[in-house]
Amino acid sequence: MKYFLWATALFLTLIFQGYFSFFNIIPDLTIVFAFYAGLRQGDVKGLAIGAFIGAIEDSISSMFLGPNMLSKGITGFIASHLYTKFFIWTPLIGMVSIVIFTFTDSLMVFMMKSIFDRMPTDAITGLSVILIRSLINAPFGYFLKPREPHS
Repeated sequence: MKYFLWATALFLTLIFQGYFSFFNIIPDLTIVFAFYAGLRQGDVKGLAIGAFIGAIEDSISSMFLGPNMLSKGITGFIASHLYTKFFIWTPLIGMVSIVIFTFTDSLMVFMMKSIFDRMPTDAITGLSVILIRSLINAPFGYFLKPREPHS
């Protein structure tokens, strides 16, 4: 039942994120799923769920497979180590973390598309879009909370 809820939420996010824009910039809400999977499920499941989300995004975008799959998988993996290794979790850490992870994810995708395919846009425009996407995702970080470590 839990996987059905995850799949339904991801499907609805993929559909609805295309309908919302902020200054004609479509948000990247699927990174929140990869980040949350890493926080709650651990490193291996976070990596697998993130890579799965990225593979779906890559196949929908009709570009070559790989950029989103790699970046979302890395996000899920690294997010699992964030709470247990570095910080005591607070909502502010969650907001800053999701901004950093969204920025890094979008930058990785932009760089891989620029290197292996064609540059989607010029670098200044790309960085401004990436920054706005990161700031759009910031409020979601307030509500994300990692799983408590087992004693």
